[in-house]
Amino acid sequence: MVRIMITGGGTGGHIFPGIAIADAVKRIEPEADIIFVGTKGKIESRVVPKAGYKFVPIWISGFRRSFDLRNLLFPLKLIVSLIQSFLILKKFKPNVVVGTGGYVSGPVVFVASLLGVPTLIQEQNSYPGITTRLLSTLVDEVHISFESSRKYLKRKDNVFLTGNPVRSSLKIYPKGEALKFFGLDEGKKTLFVFGGSTGARSINEAMLEIIDELVKRDIQVIWQTGMLDFERVRNKCEGVRGVKVFPFLDEIDYAYSACDLVVCRAGATTISEITYFGVPSILVPYPFAAANHQYENARVLSENGAGEILLDSELKSKLKEKILNLIADDQKLKMMREKAKSLANPEAGDMIAKSILKLARGRNVQHR
Repeated sequence: MVRIMITGGGTGGHIFPGIAIADAVKRIEPEADIIFVGTKGKIESRVVPKAGYKFVPIWISGFRRSFDLRNLLFPLKLIVSLIQSFLILKKFKPNVVVGTGGYVSGPVVFVASLLGVPTLIQEQNSYPGITTRLLSTLVDEVHISFESSRKYLKRKDNVFLTGNPVRSSLKIYPKGEALKFFGLDEGKKTLFVFGGSTGARSINEAMLEIIDELVKRDIQVIWQTGMLDFERVRNKCEGVRGVKVFPFLDEIDYAYSACDLVVCRAGATTISEITYFGVPSILVPYPFAAANHQYENARVLSENGAGEILLDSELKSKLKEKILNLIADDQKLKMMREKAKSLANPEAGDMIAKSILKLARGRNVQHR
């Protein structure tokens, strides 16, 4: 039996590709034993078991770039996480370890490489994260989602362009069925708003200012706010017909299938999902992303006519106009849908899964 360890998390952008990869492996090798390593209390501790996979936590957190007293604990957490990673690896004895990014994958992939276990990194963003950049010379393979990522990695011989995988649990539903799921009207245009798995305060603030006007224009809204803003947004929209507010949407595929237009951040997982569903988009890159990588992600869609970029600083002044102009233009929406679908890579998960299984079978792991 092939044993595979997948590590990554902190945000949905790191954990959902891991689940997509696990699903793809299971399609090819149903008997594969797969375990996830992440952090307790973060999104991975909830969504991984729900997806049907075993989950083990380690004690680690990211190093904050601004002054923060919690940074004082980072050296201790790093040491503990390295020891925990060693013990988990020795117990599970994986044939291959896969890192999907975020601080949690660093210790696990690093220790695995020292133990001689085959390792693979899947990088979602156009500008590779610090974990990928640090470990790319040690691992067997790095799978990137954008060709532009290659120039940031020292080694080139182990880098492969495969795209960002989408979870197999995400299904494209008939629009009428998806609208019925939310109790929305088939005769009205529908806007889906979200800021990633944790929400986006600036998008929520801008939407609060224009929600009444959108409703007056017969625009329905599916709104994922994130936990922090949920109560405030729900109170504002309580009783407003055609506005559905959620802290987090496990059934996000229904929202993608129901909407005519999406307003969202430009994380790599979001980009791969909106191209998979073929959804026209207004992309609002997170302005503090490392090396402005969300803007670079969004630029791929913008340059191909699949989405439009709206800077975070422009939200309050331009969001309403952008939404109203786009959602009323059926011809442009149709063109954007077609362009978005043309950018999707539905085979990414299977391609990465085949590489993982090849690595797992191609080396006799001694677990020294």
